[in-house]
Amino acid sequence: MTDTFREKLMLAVALVLAAIYLFPLYLMYITALKSGSAMFANPPDFWPTDPQWQIYGQVWHSRNMRRYIWNSLVIAFGAVAVISVLGVGCAYVLARYRNVWVDVGLFLILMLQVLPSSLMITPIFVGFSQIGLLDYPRLAVILAIVAKSMPFFIVLVRATFMSVPQELEGAALVDGSSRVGAFFRIVLPLARNGILVGAILIFMQAFGEFVYSKSMIQRIELQPASVGLNSFMGPNTNEWNSIMAYAAIYVTPMLAASVLLQRGIVSGLTAGALK
Repeated sequence: MTDTFREKLMLAVALVLAAIYLFPLYLMYITALKSGSAMFANPPDFWPTDPQWQIYGQVWHSRNMRRYIWNSLVIAFGAVAVISVLGVGCAYVLARYRNVWVDVGLFLILMLQVLPSSLMITPIFVGFSQIGLLDYPRLAVILAIVAKSMPFFIVLVRATFMSVPQELEGAALVDGSSRVGAFFRIVLPLARNGILVGAILIFMQAFGEFVYSKSMIQRIELQPASVGLNSFMGPNTNEWNSIMAYAAIYVTPMLAASVLLQRGIVSGLTAGALK
């Protein structure tokens, strides 16, 4: 098998897998544009004959999506801010002071990542209720996301810090800089890609968070877009075009950001792979 044929074969396989992966997204966008009768046509149309472009504006205004999107952004940015401030320092310490017990501790903490949010919500809800944190529901959701996502961020950023040579810090200390100064002037700029990638991944996760928000936020004016999408559901749901339009408005910014930042995300994820 020649290298050219192998490359063409791999390209063909990649295109097929991409088509399979993207087909549900395509269905989401075209279903939003279909009328009620066209959605249930048999055989189905893979492009609407009479696109209902006005559905996006109707859903945006009728469902007050501006409020929902704003609440999602508040929760996502809040979680990213707290995790970045606390997680960067913790990741740096764990990267510089390494021993077998640190690795064991990180492994045990990462085991918490396999627990689903639906299992963790009950003890978190009870604990937050006892200390009165549910009176500030968005803050409660932010802290719940922080508790869930912090280990992943620390492990990712720790690998990035481990890829930064300690000799650079040593040279800065010899030149009279403090360890804190060396961290901010030398280490942090070199690790910024890994930190940025971790923050982006946490933001995407927090922007789409549903379980904590649904359980802790009862006031509709504070609910994020994920809970707003769930409000469509009911025993007699038939607004599938509106549901798909809502979902398209909700996920398109995240999809666009993923495409635009994909190269930086991949380079950040592999920053510490060779260490």
